[in-house]
Amino acid sequence: MLGDCLENVRSKAPLVHNITNYVTVNDVANVLLACGGSPIMSDEPEDVEDITAVCGGLNINIGTLNQSSIKGMFLAGRKANELNHAVLLDPVGAGASALRTDTAVKLMEEIRFTAIRGNISEIKTLALGSGTTKGVDADLADAVTEQTLDAAIAFIKGFARKTGAIVAVTGAIDLVSDGEKCYVIRNGRPEMGRITGTGCQLSGMMTAFLTANPDHLLEGAAAAVCAMGLAGEIGWNNMKPEDGNSTYRNRIIDAIYHMDKAALDQGARYEVR
Repeated sequence: MLGDCLENVRSKAPLVHNITNYVTVNDVANVLLACGGSPIMSDEPEDVEDITAVCGGLNINIGTLNQSSIKGMFLAGRKANELNHAVLLDPVGAGASALRTDTAVKLMEEIRFTAIRGNISEIKTLALGSGTTKGVDADLADAVTEQTLDAAIAFIKGFARKTGAIVAVTGAIDLVSDGEKCYVIRNGRPEMGRITGTGCQLSGMMTAFLTANPDHLLEGAAAAVCAMGLAGEIGWNNMKPEDGNSTYRNRIIDAIYHMDKAALDQGARYEVR
């Protein structure tokens, strides 16, 4: 089933509007192209409604906020809701500053999100309306481990039910839930944390998967998470002794580019709880 979700992205080539951060915008565009989607980037308030209208999905990432882009996020989000498009929120660094936290919380109050994707600290911040994070990285005290897994699953399911959105928490163990079922995913490599942008890339890619799989949103979100983690594994296996984190970033994108249904179905490591 997860491989079918990837095939749907490749066959439908969904157009995704990204209001994302300037640190990773190029990588987000490239990973969308690699998975079979098509990216458009725009955060100008006078532009975003028209751009969203011609797309099938909207990815909102709060990684580098300014007042203009914040206005654009609300305008695009409302337009996407009006058109019943898939909308994803990536609350990068929520909890690290009042502006990030308040913006993410207000977006959730005014925009209907199909999915919310972040690390456990960011998701806990949204659930509580306040919190602290270590920059854009999860606080070690929040980390999802085998010991905390049951409690984390219960928390994620509850937050998904409360918001009506699919909630995806990514880290050493990834959790994706619609409030009833939870995919527990164990793909990925710890080295993925040494390069900038894998989370942002995943949010863009997940938006494409949601857009291409409207009748299987949970599976689409889980497939995107598995695909990114599996690409991290494949990319790492292809590294040479002289390679570094810049090469690793490119190898992950290349692994997404070459991935097909069979590879994803065979390589995805998950259980449903």
